[in-house]
Amino acid sequence: MLAAIAALLTVSIGVQVVRDRGWQPYQPQTALLWFQSGPLLKRVSLGFQNLMADTYWIRAVVYYGGIRRSVEKNRDFGLLDPLLTFVTTLDPHFKVAYRFGAIFLTEAYPNGPGRPDRAIALLQRGLEASPATWEYSHDIGFVYYWWLHDYKAAARWFERSAQLPGAPVWLKPLAATTLATGGDRQSSRQLWRQLGDTDIDWLRRSAQHRLLQLDAMDVVDELNRLVQRFTSREGRPPREWRELIASERLRGLPLDATGQPYALDPLTGRIDVSPQSTLWPLPWPREGTGPATP
Repeated sequence: MLAAIAALLTVSIGVQVVRDRGWQPYQPQTALLWFQSGPLLKRVSLGFQNLMADTYWIRAVVYYGGIRRSVEKNRDFGLLDPLLTFVTTLDPHFKVAYRFGAIFLTEAYPNGPGRPDRAIALLQRGLEASPATWEYSHDIGFVYYWWLHDYKAAARWFERSAQLPGAPVWLKPLAATTLATGGDRQSSRQLWRQLGDTDIDWLRRSAQHRLLQLDAMDVVDELNRLVQRFTSREGRPPREWRELIASERLRGLPLDATGQPYALDPLTGRIDVSPQSTLWPLPWPREGTGPATP
């Protein structure tokens, strides 16, 4: 026994020395899945479906996080949806995989695949497995609201969620508000505050980031109203911040929450957050819309 322990210690030290000298495990240039079918994977798991689901969930999280942090220009999230499909096929009641997997799928490129349609499909599979889980309907409504800007569809899903057992009381008025004032920023703030009320650090940081973007949109709207007033009075838009600051008696150069000055286009006078700000680009409601052009 003592000889075996000594031999194992010697081998482990040798392996660690090799690793410390720069050995790297083999990584294929293109990630691949050894299994191509969820039902097949479920059959070969030999009754250990939950354990396999946990394993594939960890792989999905590591895969998504690794690509998101990658410095490569062309990021490929192509395996994320299949991995999440494997997880939820192995364990149809894996609530975390449905909810956070949907968040991964909706993140716009380059921070994610930008596939809200696949996120909705994933959450709908969760509803099929657990029809009484109000969070899935809420999350589908959120995808329609924030990413697809389909406020009628979002209101329908919020209403459906509000009718399920255990749903919070704020969901029903939220459905009415969404239907009446589609795109209303106060409703967006309420959604992000609810989503950010979690112990998961990255999700809380994401919600805080979105709330800062909504605040910046309010500031941009107000600044562009000042630009319109300047343009009406002078017959041209301001060419630089100094003109607008003096004319509108601003206290100084406006800064966003990250400390970056807002950008003023000298040709159009349009104001937006700076491309150097981590808040850029702001999530304006529809493609082609944004801060008003004077």
